[in-house]
Amino acid sequence: MFWKAVVLMGFIFPFLWMISTSLQTFEETMKFPPTWIPASPQWSNFVEAMSAGPFLTYFKNSVIVTTSIIAIQLAVMIPAAYAFAQYKFFGNKILFGMVLLAFMIPGQVTFIPVYLMLADAGMIKSLWPQIIPFMSNAFGIFLLRQYFMQIPQEIIESARLDNASEFKIIWKIMIPMSMPAISTVALFSFVSHWNDYFWPLVMTDSEAVRPLTMGIAMLRETEGISNWHIIMAGNVVLVVPILIVYLFASRQIVKAFVYSGIK
Repeated sequence: MFWKAVVLMGFIFPFLWMISTSLQTFEETMKFPPTWIPASPQWSNFVEAMSAGPFLTYFKNSVIVTTSIIAIQLAVMIPAAYAFAQYKFFGNKILFGMVLLAFMIPGQVTFIPVYLMLADAGMIKSLWPQIIPFMSNAFGIFLLRQYFMQIPQEIIESARLDNASEFKIIWKIMIPMSMPAISTVALFSFVSHWNDYFWPLVMTDSEAVRPLTMGIAMLRETEGISNWHIIMAGNVVLVVPILIVYLFASRQIVKAFVYSGIK
């Protein structure tokens, strides 16, 4: 039990320190030994952080990019995973092997040709360069395929005997019974793209299309490297949506497991 508490604190401590620093004064952030609890919480730090740039635009861009990626990925991944799991067609294993190969290739390897293609298409000054390269998710296809293969074939055959279309089978059977896997993939995708810094750094050249991560990073330039109370206030704003989505997704996963067990 003691070691569990130590490991738990190892994960929680950085968040607690971030929140504590975001509410301190400049003088408190410079003290040694460090100040753990602010004498008077400085909520104005958040106002100052959000006033350092067009953060409403950054936030809007992050929401649009992240939700668009998740929606398109689900629209692509679910039918692809269903096809790999339920159909034995020529080249099935080769194509699935290509999916796994794509899963192993990091984005840092392909960003130059992708950038050149999008630049030639005149998209750099829009949000599309942050969305198009992530319209599919190799890990998601792999995970959903494995989950779909565990669904009893008798259920699917019964639906086909009732003249259910493949779309109806996916919508009425596969998605509800696979909600834990779908929620997990969506959560991982949200966290990954909400926190993404490298790709927007490469693909954007104007304030109008930059996401929240770049705005927070620029606080070090606008506020100075010593103003950690302002920088941490910006990081709290960045982290809060992730925590909210995680709490919501975790409840959905539990409900989905209960639903699957009842069925």
